[in-house]
Amino acid sequence: MVRMLRPLTRAVTYTRWLHLLVATVWSSLWLFIDEAWWTQVTAAVLLGLAGLVPITRVVEGFQARLLLIGRRQDGESEEIVTTPSVTWADRGRTVVWLEARLLLGWLVAHLSVQLPLLSVDLLTTGLGLGPLADGFVSVEENRWWHAVLAPVPLVLCPVVVVWSGHLVTALAKRLLGPSPAERMAALEERTEQLLERTRIARELHDSIGHALTVAVVQAGAARAAGDPEFTDRALSAIEETGRAALEDLERVLGVLRESQKPVSSRPTLVDADRLLESARASGAKVDAEVTGPVDTLPGPVSREGYRILQEALTNVLRHAGAVPAHVSIQVTGDTLVLAIRNPLTDPVPGPGRGSGLRGIRERAALLGGQARTGPDEGGWQVHVELPLS
Repeated sequence: MVRMLRPLTRAVTYTRWLHLLVATVWSSLWLFIDEAWWTQVTAAVLLGLAGLVPITRVVEGFQARLLLIGRRQDGESEEIVTTPSVTWADRGRTVVWLEARLLLGWLVAHLSVQLPLLSVDLLTTGLGLGPLADGFVSVEENRWWHAVLAPVPLVLCPVVVVWSGHLVTALAKRLLGPSPAERMAALEERTEQLLERTRIARELHDSIGHALTVAVVQAGAARAAGDPEFTDRALSAIEETGRAALEDLERVLGVLRESQKPVSSRPTLVDADRLLESARASGAKVDAEVTGPVDTLPGPVSREGYRILQEALTNVLRHAGAVPAHVSIQVTGDTLVLAIRNPLTDPVPGPGRGSGLRGIRERAALLGGQARTGPDEGGWQVHVELPLS
């Protein structure tokens, strides 16, 4: 019983009822001109013509969101759009919405008045006083059992209000909701946002992970060496790596704050020397070989190549320590080839499935390339091929 009465305690129930009554105001004005049936037909035709105007969809959408949805925060309001009609299908649905809302509004307005009047008539005729109200349904005879039926119209009145509100809300979502093209555009936008978040997560993982790995390796080496001069170099390397990580963090946060701002100043393979020097400062002997015009690489390929190299060197320092490593960057024809190889200090426990290696493979796959990682002649190799097109 309490569950059945709960809709009557919600403000949205009455705002939906008001929404339907407002729909009848336009046609009610014509009753002051002429009460003939053709005036109502004229009002309906003019209302349909108004639905062909693109801005009508905006007005109806805002009104429906305000009165039919209310302050709900569950994403339900997104099912009703507030953009102008673009296609004739949008205009047609707006016309159908206006006419359906007008018809339903007249029906609800009529029942909202007539049901209480019918209840009064039943009560008065049941008491033998005769009908007092001039309702749509006339009650002429005086019957005692009319008094028993008097509460029924009063019970039906809130039922009409509640269920008509649900019906008009469902119609609004259907007729004022996004078209298939708008749904596809929203889905594409959402997909782009998810891809951007994934890319930012990868960049933070690569940049911060590299900086922390270098700092840990440098601090451990400085403690073990016990040499003031080496400690000073280690602290300088930690400072430089930390500053670079802070710059990357500020840039990523700037992208998050201003979603429409184009991404710029991301490091590319032209800045690979910074990665190599950082690894060398950590004690690793990095031998680099660069072949081909790296500075002419396409932006996406060069940026992702930098991140792949960064993650590969981070894995070397994290898992193998300060060991010799060979880095090869080759631009041949229409392909960029990155190869990083280092000896293994411990046996490989199993296939590499860490987040770093997975990130390398994902970056390569996004650009249509391929990546191979695993043991190679007593060492560990990361081999990545990225197409330039």
